[in-house]
Amino acid sequence: MKPPGATSAVFVCGIPLFLSSPDLIGRSIVKQLPASFETWTTRLNRVVTVMVLYVRSAQLLLLMAMVVALLPLAAHAAPICATHVPPAGVARIQAVMATGRFIAYVPSELKVIDGKTTPVSEASLEADLKLLRPRFDGVITYSAHSGVERVPDVAARLGFRAVIMGMYDINNTAERANVIAAAKRTPVAAGVSVGNETVYGKRHSFDDLARAMQEMRTAAPTLAVATTEPFHLLVEPAAIPALRQSDMLMANVHPVFEPWFRAAPDFNAAEFVVNVAGDLSKAYCGPVLVKETGVPTAPVDKGFTPTRQASFYTELQKQFPPSRVKAFAFFSGFDAPWRVNDVHPVPGYHPEEAYWGLYDEKRNAKPVVKEIPALKR
Repeated sequence: MKPPGATSAVFVCGIPLFLSSPDLIGRSIVKQLPASFETWTTRLNRVVTVMVLYVRSAQLLLLMAMVVALLPLAAHAAPICATHVPPAGVARIQAVMATGRFIAYVPSELKVIDGKTTPVSEASLEADLKLLRPRFDGVITYSAHSGVERVPDVAARLGFRAVIMGMYDINNTAERANVIAAAKRTPVAAGVSVGNETVYGKRHSFDDLARAMQEMRTAAPTLAVATTEPFHLLVEPAAIPALRQSDMLMANVHPVFEPWFRAAPDFNAAEFVVNVAGDLSKAYCGPVLVKETGVPTAPVDKGFTPTRQASFYTELQKQFPPSRVKAFAFFSGFDAPWRVNDVHPVPGYHPEEAYWGLYDEKRNAKPVVKEIPALKR
């Protein structure tokens, strides 16, 4: 699927560029290349941008062949590695990555409106997780307060193998205490993400995250400790202190926010996620878990529909076989209409934030659920 007037499509670092003329080629590359993964990629993309402004369309394929030939040089870049022995939680998480499925989960009963959080009952947690259990045996949460800290206990009773808890506020002592207590109650509490998009949202720095992660590791030595940011931030030099404190790399990879997404087929959207995960695994020497990737089911005028969500995940499951070193989580369990007015790192109105769920807020399944096979127990 190409935009009107486009004559061909090529890929740079897994990103489809629809081309029609030399001038448009240059502008397309400048606009569509994301923040680079590593220094070598930054320099290479700059060279390509300058060169392509001066080549004729007939010479483009040769130029792209040169780019592809240079890509293997990235394998020689030394990856960032943790500086400590992996805790017990890593093996439990990798087992789910390899033979099960993770799902990012915000309880359907949870609401945060005008800064006030609606507490979540254990009965509601159980109803949510019972619905998810046939297709998922790993859960990722975003906070550890208002009842959400009981997710590992409920998940353990229902046969989930691992929960990666979320700690929304990295300086919140109550959340920290709740995570530590859950790890002591059940080994199903296998990991913790210290913050979610806190650097992207300009709430903290990577140095702040590294400090909070080290404190968590000291207090809860069985937990696999990580943080979560959009993928392009995790390979910037500033991220190194946090990566050295990480037992796994957790990244958000959303093709829907790339400028080419709406016009591209789902094959390309899925390939983008696969390629990003591959590049991350070269930059970091531990397991890589794509924590968020998906397609919301509304609003339709932005190209978001239940059909597109189902098609994307069908394609992604084909292209991204799970393993102990690389896997993706489905995002997310349930719609959250209140999130339309939630705090967002990018200013403006974001109606799509309400509709990421595989189920709606009343626990009704969307078409995508039929495309996810039940797990063997």
